[in-house]
Amino acid sequence: TYVGRPEGDGPRCVAMSVLGSGLHDAGHYEDVLSVQEAELAMKRRLGDTEYNILAVQGNIARTYISLGRHEDALRMSRDMYSGFVKLRGEEHEGSLGAACNYASSLFKLERFDEAKSLMHKTIPAARRILGENNDLTLRMRWLYALALCRDDDATLDDVHEAVETLEETERTARRVLGGAHPQVVQVGLCLRKARDALAAREGDGVSSVCEAVAAANLRTA
Repeated sequence: TYVGRPEGDGPRCVAMSVLGSGLHDAGHYEDVLSVQEAELAMKRRLGDTEYNILAVQGNIARTYISLGRHEDALRMSRDMYSGFVKLRGEEHEGSLGAACNYASSLFKLERFDEAKSLMHKTIPAARRILGENNDLTLRMRWLYALALCRDDDATLDDVHEAVETLEETERTARRVLGGAHPQVVQVGLCLRKARDALAAREGDGVSSVCEAVAAANLRTA
């Protein structure tokens, strides 16, 4: 309907966004990417605001994830986060959201140390500015806990911290969103797995102590 209109025409721009959303909901991700890339190129040609350009980059990063193109998603998420920080500062809600998306891309590539470092820096700002009950704050804390316990080099203290963080996050999310909310259900599942991992690690520690005592008893027998 709006193809013949000028590039800067408002309804045409809105129609492109609606088309991209519809294609995404239908699972046509390659087509979504084509629309989003065209939208990004158009906004750059027309000299649109940096904020609007960054928003489209965020949409493209999410589409890359849907396509399994995680390296491309990481690159786009990193650029978007850097752009928001330059535009609005580190403690703006847009920058915090971009940080969460960037950390999620790092997590999917198992770059856990970088994800933890980024979340460790930005979560205090999210809790202070957005509040403990904010959805973004909850997602950031959830992601941080996952990065803690999924890391192959996680220490026992790391797993303890992950369980404590997930317990607090699950309680807050349940109170704010309700027990049936999908995010609450997912956090609950992660919490059970983290508790199992903690129990296994603590069990290994007990076994190691018992083996050491037994060996010492044999030497002194």
